[in-house]
Amino acid sequence: MTAVVAVLLAALTATVTLTLHAGDNVHAPGALLAGNAVAWTLFAAAAWAVRKVPHRRATLLVLLGGAAVLLAGLTAPPRTSDDMFRYAWDGRVQAAGISPYAHPPAAPELARLRDEWLFPTKTSCEGWGLTRAPGDLCVRINRPTVPTIYPPVAEGWYLAVHAVSPPGSRHKPLQLGGAALAFATTLALLRLLRRTPATAALWAWCPAVAFEAVNNAHIDTLGVLLTVLALTTTGTRRGALLGAAIAVKILPVLALPAALTGRRPLRVAAAATLTVALAYLPYAITSGPGVLGYLPGYLHEEGYDQDDVRRFALLRLLLPPVAAGPVAVVLLALTALYVWRRGDPDRPWTGALLMTGTTLLLLSPNYPWYSLLLIALATLSDRWEWLPVTLAGTTLYLAGRLLPGFPLQAWTYGTATAVVLAGTWWRARRQPRSRRSDSPAAANAAVNSPRPSVK
Repeated sequence: MTAVVAVLLAALTATVTLTLHAGDNVHAPGALLAGNAVAWTLFAAAAWAVRKVPHRRATLLVLLGGAAVLLAGLTAPPRTSDDMFRYAWDGRVQAAGISPYAHPPAAPELARLRDEWLFPTKTSCEGWGLTRAPGDLCVRINRPTVPTIYPPVAEGWYLAVHAVSPPGSRHKPLQLGGAALAFATTLALLRLLRRTPATAALWAWCPAVAFEAVNNAHIDTLGVLLTVLALTTTGTRRGALLGAAIAVKILPVLALPAALTGRRPLRVAAAATLTVALAYLPYAITSGPGVLGYLPGYLHEEGYDQDDVRRFALLRLLLPPVAAGPVAVVLLALTALYVWRRGDPDRPWTGALLMTGTTLLLLSPNYPWYSLLLIALATLSDRWEWLPVTLAGTTLYLAGRLLPGFPLQAWTYGTATAVVLAGTWWRARRQPRSRRSDSPAAANAAVNSPRPSVK
């Protein structure tokens, strides 16, 4: 079985590489979609097969296979997202002693920082990732007329990457940073899943990690690592790590109800709040009220700018559009309350997974990288049935250009919801059977044996 897994991983690595060289999401969405389909199929087969491999070999396969898949993500410039260019710009602006929240990239105050990579002047400004800005500027940065949206810990990462980047290295340092963060997350998961190391393959080999964390270098990966570390510790440290994750990308706040199920919840909440406040403080001193940048506008927009992509797509199938929002808020509030009151303090990641997954299903976002956190939480919880939520976002993002007018959002997220419900039902049926089959002697042995850190 080890040889079978190795062959599948080699095929997966080759598929990721070939997919990234097939083109971008504007000019070759079909090729990218087909490549993703093959990659996910190979990933599923490898993740199933590795569970039959002995633990030590499985650990080695997870590490080597994970490294190979991540390296495949480095073989091409970004293909489906131009967010990385804003990261590079924000790092450059900070290195010049200017707050990234003070001016948009197109502002004349920042003209001296422009270069041919991010502000090309020798092209017709036609092509992937290029846009026109006021003053006849050709810009490789999205939304060049508004300040940055990213919270301060993310900005600190951009500055750190810029500080160690050789001149002219362009996108590669950010991709390498994404690969380092993703591999560090694999190591953290393996440490926690040392009794079932094969489970870590759900993160380490997932094609979405190679495409979004490495090739597109999405900053969400830093938030994922911090959230994983937060949920596997307690007290003030948990709060500080979770606060840092929230100050990378707001999405990790969904893990807060689960983080409060352990001991000293007030200490966790206070540490998280203080960490966010301290992270913003230096930028607030220099930028004042503008420290939030374009974040409020982005949250209002949130990628739902297409006629066939709307918030609360699944609820809109059942409710009038005006009622979908309030109902979603109520459902999320009830989910948070359930996780906080009934969540397992020894396995807070299961509650965080429920909260994060429910939010993504209700919002049905167009951006697949939002679900990187969900992949890590599903790995910790060994709940593979949540991974189709990521696949739904990927399909929606790539296939929208191929099927204009088709209710793709409802179909993709509806299918993901069906898989989640089916997997939950299947697990619920298995659990009573396993309990009934346990003999008193086995139950006694289970009570007296050391509790594993993660089941």
